[in-house]
Amino acid sequence: MKKSNPVVIAYDISENKPRRKVLKILKEWRLDGQKSVHECCLTKRSAEELFIQISSEIDTKTDNLIMAWVEPRRKILARGIGKTNAMNKKIWAIK
Repeated sequence: MKKSNPVVIAYDISENKPRRKVLKILKEWRLDGQKSVHECCLTKRSAEELFIQISSEIDTKTDNLIMAWVEPRRKILARGIGKTNAMNKKIWAIK
């Protein structure tokens, strides 16, 4: 079994149609988040595949996409009503 690591995916997409397509892709991967920021655990290969799928839907001249690996050995800091242990739950793991 390949190792999954915590990943944060964030996007800023100016047009509604591509934004809806990106959200649909994320939901097909069973990823959910708040507005344009999503957290999950992915293998390196899964993350690359997801990045390619999302990248094909955005306009690189006007839109932004970032996929950031969260260092698993570091404590996750959060403020507000969010839960810091969401990345460790099995439901977020995509294999």
